[in-house]
Amino acid sequence: MADLTKEDIANKLKGIERYNPLHIDILTEYLDAQCKKNEYDLGANQAILKLYQFNPTLFRSEIVEKILLKALTNLPHPDFILCELLIDSSKLGQGNIQDIIEMHKRLELCQFKAFWTELATQGDLYTEIEGFEDSIRNFICHIVGITYQNIRSSLLKDILGYQNKEDEFKSLLKKRDWKLSEDGFVLVTNQEDKIKTINITEKIELEQVANILATYR
Repeated sequence: MADLTKEDIANKLKGIERYNPLHIDILTEYLDAQCKKNEYDLGANQAILKLYQFNPTLFRSEIVEKILLKALTNLPHPDFILCELLIDSSKLGQGNIQDIIEMHKRLELCQFKAFWTELATQGDLYTEIEGFEDSIRNFICHIVGITYQNIRSSLLKDILGYQNKEDEFKSLLKKRDWKLSEDGFVLVTNQEDKIKTINITEKIELEQVANILATYR
């Protein structure tokens, strides 16, 4: 397949062509390209799931697994749920689909240590997804950033899956400009950084002004 852009795929899926089963091969190849290049196209991946709905004989659990794993990399956006809802319930037990759904629940519930433990049992399930672990850590850092100002270093390592990975942990702290203090805590953010000026604009109708002035007559 020649390198297709998101726009190329979108053009192929216009109108009724979105439901043309002849597009399934090019869409699955495009999905593979997303996995290898660390790119993402939710619309194209949902088109595959829709084609599976209308053409059950085309269903391939390994393709669905890739779609769900790619959706995980786009948390906290609701892509995973949107994709899961397009999968026939009778197919959820095939392959590792249910395992991936459970991993999503772990992330949604912020059970991050349990997520990494579960992921470690999955072998090479996600190895074809370039940047998968980094994307998950970006999501976890997002949650940490809006939840903590200071967090114990040991806890942060655990929820990021960085046990016994000191160099990678320090690299992440440097990248995010998070400071490791001597007392074993990581300074995630300063309260001063959160203080921002907010300009509030309210539209006041002439009739409202007239009513207010009338009370002072």
